[in-house]
Amino acid sequence: DDSSCKLIGQIRDVSRVMEEEENSQSAYNPETDEINWDCPCLGGMANGPCGEQFKAAFSCFVHSTAEPKGIDCLEAFKEMNNCFKEHPDVYEIADDEDDSEEENQEMSKTLVNDQEASETSTKNDQKTST
Repeated sequence: DDSSCKLIGQIRDVSRVMEEEENSQSAYNPETDEINWDCPCLGGMANGPCGEQFKAAFSCFVHSTAEPKGIDCLEAFKEMNNCFKEHPDVYEIADDEDDSEEENQEMSKTLVNDQEASETSTKNDQKTST
């Protein structure tokens, strides 16, 4: 489903932001379980007409324990994306017609490969800790 692939792409983008934050200022502090909505790393997304939807999706992702991380947040990302579409003057979103079937298949393959790599890493970690 094209919309699921796009949402998965958004989840992967949030994942990349979280990884980049580990080396700089972070929006999420795991010690206090607090999210700094004013962090410049969020690009102001927590404010504006879709701020609440963004906060719900980001918070879901941060607290997700699913594999791959955030896959259980599709509904929250869908609501956020729908809000973005209602406010094209504020949020730039990719045009549906620009996404090719090949790109969507590649995104799905990458997601599956990431999940398999994560599972392999977890299995290897378990072997080395025993």
